[in-house]
Parts: sequence; structure tokens; C-alpha cells
Amino acid sequence: MKYVVLIYSNPATWAEMPAAERDRAMGVHFKLINELTESGELLRVDGLTDPMATKTIRARGGVPVVTDGPFGEAKEFLAGVWAIDVESLERAIEIASPVAEYDTVEVRALMDLSGLEM
Repeated sequence: MKYVVLIYSNPATWAEMPAAERDRAMGVHFKLINELTESGELLRVDGLTDPMATKTIRARGGVPVVTDGPFGEAKEFLAGVWAIDVESLERAIEIASPVAEYDTVEVRALMDLSGLEM
């Protein structure tokens, strides 16, 4: 299954964060990108399905919380997009969850050329 991982960021959160913590958080991103490249799970960006099929992940008390829909805060913006090819929605959520520490992360299925997933 192909999924896109959309990373929404609030610039105020990052601006208030100490430099060492920003470096650590970005290290999580780069580590995941390297691991996904090596495993062959990292792809390119494709068209997106209807937002009604979206899952949003927010870490609360260190625990990923998965909800339906793209409900990021208004101060957040789309800061990054990863396209992945994985076995299941659960694997996509597993991959995206570490990034949700300081950002809201949305996981959405990608359309194939027929567009039948809409």
C-alpha cells in the first residue's frame, strides 16, 4: 500500500525550542528518511485521496493518538511530505508516529492511476 505522510508544523513551537532539541528532533526525521531509503519504503509524491479517508496522529503524553480527518491547528502549515510504500495503514502509522512529537502528522492513502480509491 502506498501512503503519503504529511507533516504540519507550527513555527512558534520550533522558534521557542532550544537549538539542541531542534537538532535532536530533526535527527529523528533524517534517521527515518535514511532507514526508509535503505528499506525501499520511501517513494515520491503522488496525488492525494479525498480528505475523508485521512488519519491524523498527535502524540499526547508520549502516546500516539490516531483520529479521523485532517484537523491540524490553524497556526500549523504543511512543512514536509513523504511518500511511502508499506504493507498496511498500521505500518504507515508506525513510521509516522515518531515525527508527531512536535508536529501534527497526517497519513493518507495515495490514489492509483484509476482513481478508484476516492
